Amino acid sequence: MDTVIDPVSTTPGAAAPLRKLYFLRFAFAVVWAGLLFASASELGPLSVTLLVIYPLFDVAAAIVDVRSARANGGPLQGLYLNIALSTLTGIGLALAATSGTSAVLRVWGAWAITAGLVQLVVGALRRGLGGQWAMIASGAISTLAGASFIAQAGGDNASLSSLAGYAFLGGVFFLVSALRMTRTAKTAVAA
Repeated sequence: MDTVIDPVSTTPGAAAPLRKLYFLRFAFAVVWAGLLFASASELGPLSVTLLVIYPLFDVAAAIVDVRSARANGGPLQGLYLNIALSTLTGIGLALAATSGTSAVLRVWGAWAITAGLVQLVVGALRRGLGGQWAMIASGAISTLAGASFIAQAGGDNASLSSLAGYAFLGGVFFLVSALRMTRTAKTAVAA
């Protein structure tokens, strides 16, 4: 099967803004995960604020990503879908928080599944930029994790701390992707 790769979106210059965004997403995820883990014992004002901020940060990151992708001819439809999903999730989490941890886990789980599928597709479309295998793997793992959050919501062990681990791991995947993109860009310039 022939693979068509858009030469505009695979140039080293196209990767630079995305690489910076991935480093920022890593830093945010690490800080966010630490704060949520520290406040995960209850659905208090801090944990609810953190829960709503996470998908809203995802919206902001996707908007930055759209601007870069538009300028470099990258994939846009998945990014627009991600913006819509994350916006709805922020609203859904604010509402779910009034019903308890299980409701939050169900909303987060649905988001992890759908956003994970979108991330997997966008990563596959961007594979020419380098480092996208980490985004593809992250999308697949997010989908599985989302199903586990939904399952956990129905049990006696419903806890927000698993969301902190999920965010931290997602951040690590962004870091790996950014580092791989740096290496790919240096290799392309040297060649």
